[in-house]
Amino acid sequence: MGFPAWVLKPVRDYLKSEEKRLKEKKARLTKEDPFSDVDRIDDNAAVDTDVAEQVGHERVQAIKLEVDKGLINIRKALTRIKLGSYGTCAKCGAMIDTDRLAINPTAEYCVSCERKEETKKTS
Repeated sequence: MGFPAWVLKPVRDYLKSEEKRLKEKKARLTKEDPFSDVDRIDDNAAVDTDVAEQVGHERVQAIKLEVDKGLINIRKALTRIKLGSYGTCAKCGAMIDTDRLAINPTAEYCVSCERKEETKKTS
């Protein structure tokens, strides 16, 4: 018992556009990464330049990690749509509240199960 196809189409379209946006962002970040500049190896830069490159690299890596997490969540949601299980809690099988899905279309768990998962992570 899932959502009808006409309800899922805009969700799928939104998720696909978000996936595209995140892939583009990841490509931009890769270009921004100071470590991706091949000329930097030949450059005998000052220590402060090395530190700036390291900080820039770490910043880009942290953002790319978040982008990767977003892409994974989007792909999982698209798979659930394809399998007909979108909107069903992966833990207890209950329907996820539509307000929750409107705010977070990649939600895997109902609010109750999400709280339990968060409690596990903080313990």
